[in-house]
Amino acid sequence: MLYLPKKLFLFFFSCIVVIVNYNNSDFVNAANSIGFVNAANSIGLNYGLLGDNLPSPSKVITLYKSIDITKIRIFDPNTEVLNALRGHRDIAVTVGVRDQDLAALSASEEAVKGWFATNIEPYLSDINIAFITVGNEVIPGPIGPQVLPVMQSLTNLVKSRNLPISISTVVAMWNLEQSYPPSAGMFTSQAREQLVPVLKLLSQTNSPILVNIYPYFSYASDPSSIRLDYATFNTEAIVVQDGSLGYSNMFDAIFDAFVWAMEKEGVKDLPMVVSETGWPSAGNGNITTPDIAGTYNRNFVKHIASGKGTPKRPNKGIDGFLFATFNENQKPVGTEQNFGLYNPNDMKPIYNLF
Repeated sequence: MLYLPKKLFLFFFSCIVVIVNYNNSDFVNAANSIGFVNAANSIGLNYGLLGDNLPSPSKVITLYKSIDITKIRIFDPNTEVLNALRGHRDIAVTVGVRDQDLAALSASEEAVKGWFATNIEPYLSDINIAFITVGNEVIPGPIGPQVLPVMQSLTNLVKSRNLPISISTVVAMWNLEQSYPPSAGMFTSQAREQLVPVLKLLSQTNSPILVNIYPYFSYASDPSSIRLDYATFNTEAIVVQDGSLGYSNMFDAIFDAFVWAMEKEGVKDLPMVVSETGWPSAGNGNITTPDIAGTYNRNFVKHIASGKGTPKRPNKGIDGFLFATFNENQKPVGTEQNFGLYNPNDMKPIYNLF
């Protein structure tokens, strides 16, 4: 996840991770108290590895099993993590293609076949690989044009083999030039050039676009003008009225702004998966406390579990992944290190989700 401070007034970012485990019964009990068991069919977890004090992947997978997590996302085809997942086909795994690999892969379909043979093929028989994501938040940008050819090659490959793997990419909200009110949502000119062809490919394959949605960054950019309860799903009152649609939380407004932008490009009814969302528990004064972070994440879980969708897409369930499992100490200092649900050293939750 990248922090782009000023330019993304109403959005931001995205990031990662999953929950972590310990084979210790006290930890498993603490994990269960967080409440993922009740929302396991709706909430996924990002599994980030940018720390030098994280538990082993096998312990993390044991945690997932103990709290009935059925969806996780990893950012690259990490061999240790994938080997730990062997035999756990009840967990749907999203695997990322690293940004730094896109140039070579976009230049050659044979290179894509080689990447697949090395990183995916060995695991097909005993891991449920549901998604391969090509790049993380690289559209729009210098390497954004490399995404489409890699997606096309991977799509052709999985289709030729009748594999039930969806090919997509992960994008952030800075693709939007305008987002307020949601019905005014429209893409930047660069996003129109790089993202719209990707969306049209996804529309042809009926595969979702993965989006990172962080109301925290919008709120942090202007806390005097944005209500905290609106940013954290903590009011039922309509705060933003957009024609016939009323918004009581910023998450729905951001989500729907992206939907409106897609429709203006002729892409209708394309599914969206929320690949990252969360709120840091420290790093930016009194707007990043465990209490506020817990409030946001608890309410996000409830919102997804409700199945009520958004004002523009009512009664349509949303797939969502929380970011993140741990506070990862190799990320940039500040809020970046504080999106975790757990402290890695003692494995205790920073706050309870329920």
